[in-house]
Amino acid sequence: MTGQFSGKTIAITGAAGGIGQWLCRFFGNEGATIAALDMSEKVNGLVDTLGKDGIKVLPAVLDIGDPEAVKAAFAGFGDVHILINNAGISHNPVMARTTPQGWADDVNANLNGAYNCAHAVLPGMVERRAGNIVMVGSVNGLHSLGDAAYSAGKAAMISLTKAIAMEYGRYNIRCNIVLPGTVRTPIWDERKAKDPNVLKTLERWYPLGRIVEPDEVARVISFLASDLASAVTGAAIPVDCGLMAGNIVMTRELTVEDF
Repeated sequence: MTGQFSGKTIAITGAAGGIGQWLCRFFGNEGATIAALDMSEKVNGLVDTLGKDGIKVLPAVLDIGDPEAVKAAFAGFGDVHILINNAGISHNPVMARTTPQGWADDVNANLNGAYNCAHAVLPGMVERRAGNIVMVGSVNGLHSLGDAAYSAGKAAMISLTKAIAMEYGRYNIRCNIVLPGTVRTPIWDERKAKDPNVLKTLERWYPLGRIVEPDEVARVISFLASDLASAVTGAAIPVDCGLMAGNIVMTRELTVEDF
């Protein structure tokens, strides 16, 4: 199999999730070997599922918040040319009910996990004088939208991204972060079971009048991972159907014109 990523090993965290699976298939179809990391045993199923299409998958079940587990996993991958820090969790949506342990767990999974994986691949990238890291953050890192612990971790990922871009640019290593809005992934199934109209309610806050599809996030990630973005580093790019452009609901309330 040949493609723009042929011969490269691409590590993808959160590989068993909605965006993660799309990323694994996309980069695999472009010729990459996929180092797929996830907390769920479901990641092992990608070996057979993607293998049918000739995609080579190296699965690892682990908690990326555990630095020793990350070190051991990456030791088995060989050279990693591109890292996509896609994993993320949110178990504490309301600040008032977030315990110190809950806060620590969410920050560890989101921020420390991204750092642990970057720490594992950067020495090899420095040695090869080439590398690319794409972080998957959230619009929650830019604006208060609940999920305080998750949001704090995602906000700090923006700073981590810029630090890597600044310090490692001289080694031809790029680092960028995408900031998705609400994405149509299986995680919303539970919410829809409680409120079938939850996504319809959310859509009115988005200038495009809809939420984000997983492949729309993945396509921006694939651009940043490619040579087409060779001059892009340290960037934080919302992929949010316009949510961060402004408050469309308030704008409609304030303006006379019905648009």
